[in-house]
Amino acid sequence: MKNTIKGFALSALCVAISGQALGQDTPQPGGEIVVTYQNDVATLDPAIGYDWQNWSMIKSLFDGLMDYEPGTTELKNDLAEHYEISEDGLTYTFTLRPGVTFHNGREMTAADVKYSLERTVNPQTQSPGAGFFSSIEGFDEVSSGEVTELSGISTPDERTVEITLSAPDATFLHVMALNFASVVPQEAVEAAGRDFGKQPVGTGAYMLDEWALGQRLTFVKNEDYFREGIPYIDKIDFEIGQEPNVALMRLQRGEVDIAGDGIPPAQFLQFRDDPEFENLMVVGDQLHTGYMTMNVNIPPLDDVKVRQAINMAINKARIVRVINGRATPANQPLPPAMPGYDESYEGYPYDVEQARALLEEAGYGDGFETELFVMNTDPQPRIAQAIQQDLAQIGIKADITSLAQANVIAAGGEQEQAPLIWSGGMAWIADFPDPSNFWGPILGCEGAVPGGWNWAWYCNEELDARADEANAMVDPDQQEERAELWGEIFTTAMDDAPWVPIFNEQRFTVHSARMGGDDALYVDPVHVPVNYDYIWVK
Repeated sequence: MKNTIKGFALSALCVAISGQALGQDTPQPGGEIVVTYQNDVATLDPAIGYDWQNWSMIKSLFDGLMDYEPGTTELKNDLAEHYEISEDGLTYTFTLRPGVTFHNGREMTAADVKYSLERTVNPQTQSPGAGFFSSIEGFDEVSSGEVTELSGISTPDERTVEITLSAPDATFLHVMALNFASVVPQEAVEAAGRDFGKQPVGTGAYMLDEWALGQRLTFVKNEDYFREGIPYIDKIDFEIGQEPNVALMRLQRGEVDIAGDGIPPAQFLQFRDDPEFENLMVVGDQLHTGYMTMNVNIPPLDDVKVRQAINMAINKARIVRVINGRATPANQPLPPAMPGYDESYEGYPYDVEQARALLEEAGYGDGFETELFVMNTDPQPRIAQAIQQDLAQIGIKADITSLAQANVIAAGGEQEQAPLIWSGGMAWIADFPDPSNFWGPILGCEGAVPGGWNWAWYCNEELDARADEANAMVDPDQQEERAELWGEIFTTAMDDAPWVPIFNEQRFTVHSARMGGDDALYVDPVHVPVNYDYIWVK
């Protein structure tokens, strides 16, 4: 079957948009823009970068075999000119586009695809996305360090890549659209070593021109990009160290084009009610859940009753009010728009007395001291303070450690370092629109590794086995059954209470009046937060 997905129904993410495009509807080439962020970027290595701030930057520097139509979750060919899937659903044969070149001028070949996937899986790379490729034959041998080549990948010629899976995987083409599957040139990686994340070389629409750490990153248009006319903008300056409120004031003065950190809650009502800016504010629904992790390996959080008590102690409705009601309280890991979301599941009620009783049963009637890690960008510290106050009501004294995003992520990836983490500003937005993406990286055993994103360090092998069962259900007639199975997996995990799901948040972005492009590009569900390749200057 060519350019079809056997037995897999794409899960559509509905992006709700408010605001109307101003002025020109036709893309205009040229121009320069300024985008602001408070924190520096940790890395631009596609095998390593895994936060919302660098995700869209990496998307613009690199390409993979597959991608999505701009502003949607509809899969399309990227570096793959076309593909075929065997009747048993195990072998994917990709034919590469001819004449695609890396930023260093060398033509990309099938060997580059093979090298890139194997590099991501290689444990020496320490990629948080390695587990996404577990369905490829030979994954276990490479991930254990026994060998360096995936037996399931072959390159019959320079334009053909054959990938054989160990079992059918309903999500595999989505995996090939992840940043972790981006194609990189081996010679550039080896020349830069660990600095490849600061000296990235890809095939993408933009190239890194300059990086002044802590100050600015400059992207320039790739004049040799294989998609004719893309990108539209000549240069993007990402200014670092810009406090979000200051960034918005500069946007009002015309000095900034996109406020990368979004609209702080303190400024939200002002922008929403100001006629000058109501058409420049864009809102999109996301496959997103904001949650607090509890490290199940750190006492007393290793006691399920303690974790259940903490779930009951958190006043989620009050936390939603902290961000001016721009979210809805959550009771399970999956967001409502995701297949598998269990509408009948009630979760843990807000019940302070019952929470105290559970702590008493666990032997912690007098409470205990712990530490809550949080990203240092507003409103995250204020949300952490609300959580701190809720925990204090049941005798838990939580000291807040407020750090830059990259430092919180690093702490979460160390097994014994972070007892509690509020995920705000880093909260999970689906890499692709399938419930499996909310399991493996952040709740499954594969994510409970050094450098991983399963900050609860929760590993339930029985539920992992059921997740594998769900991923193998590729028949279109099984999709309803598959969604139900996923729902059961997530609600069963909540019996162990490794998380406190707190809210499902919408994404708000504000841009200057000179910016063009469909609103969906500014809250792109895949190129989070902005699809820089397809926006333009009017």
